[in-house]
Amino acid sequence: MPVIDVDLSSDTVTRPTREMRQFMCDAEVGDEQKLEDPTVTLLQEMVADLLGKEAALFLPSGTMCNEIALRVHCRPGDEMLAHRTAHPIHFEGGGPAALAGVNVRALDGERGQYDADAVAAAIRPENRYMPRSRLVWVEQTSNLGGGSIWPLERIVAVTDVARRQGLSTHLDGARLMNAVVATGITALDYAAPFDSAWIDFTKGLGAPVGAALAGSRDFIKDAWRLKQQMGGAMRQAGIIAAGGIFALRHHVKRLADDHQNARRLAAGLATLAGVALDPTTVDTNIVIFDLRGRLDAPAAVAGLLERGVRMGAMGPRTIRAVTHLDVDADGIERALEAARSVLGS
Repeated sequence: MPVIDVDLSSDTVTRPTREMRQFMCDAEVGDEQKLEDPTVTLLQEMVADLLGKEAALFLPSGTMCNEIALRVHCRPGDEMLAHRTAHPIHFEGGGPAALAGVNVRALDGERGQYDADAVAAAIRPENRYMPRSRLVWVEQTSNLGGGSIWPLERIVAVTDVARRQGLSTHLDGARLMNAVVATGITALDYAAPFDSAWIDFTKGLGAPVGAALAGSRDFIKDAWRLKQQMGGAMRQAGIIAAGGIFALRHHVKRLADDHQNARRLAAGLATLAGVALDPTTVDTNIVIFDLRGRLDAPAAVAGLLERGVRMGAMGPRTIRAVTHLDVDADGIERALEAARSVLGS
């Protein structure tokens, strides 16, 4: 396998820094299932406060946050409304159907976002022949929308429609802190319109494991039962929870560096004859672009990999690159040099 010099395949490839590793090594631990791990408890309190919710629950992954939220909010046969690019539709192994028995109604909209009119039109009438509309789902930022940031006004409008119709609301905040840093709007303000929300520690924040789901005390009580049932309960989990604490304390503001690097990458790619990309569409740390000319995406990605740069093919002619704390400005320049060689004509 070629040596990977610059890995832009995802921000999930980040590795804990030496300082984070030491902090994790020194973490005080206890039995998490007995609520006796002080480090886990601290992280949960930090996330609940950050998102303005009554309680939070540390979980092994963001996918588990999503699937547990689905099961708390919905009953088998209910329907979730989400953008057609939403993570649970494409990247959770059919979890909504397999684990929650939930139907998904996919909504359209530009760059991974829909609007209040789309929600209003998609909510089912009360009819025993139809699934019951139960949950409205927002992913902030939108992954397949190119890291696009949902405007707060749109979030409020969408959740207002849901609330008036008696639906619950959930915020998939896998990259919420990217939106916070890019806009200056607090995580509390973004999460306020939602019944439940979560943040991931393993993407731009650079921790090796974990996410935390937040909501009301009753919501988290139900979530705990499902965490146990789905095999996500742990023991001395403070060692991994400490990575999340360190990330929230030290790795949030630096997300601005990733955004700057993504803009630099997009600007350079946009000058290449073989690339179709509008750099002004890059809001955060995700750059999605299409190819012109003879190369398809798998061949282009293979060519980049031979030159030590890894990106991801998202379709026959679409490529995704994601910046993160393990790629600095020099790495972006090396990536552009490889791209000029592979995609320049």
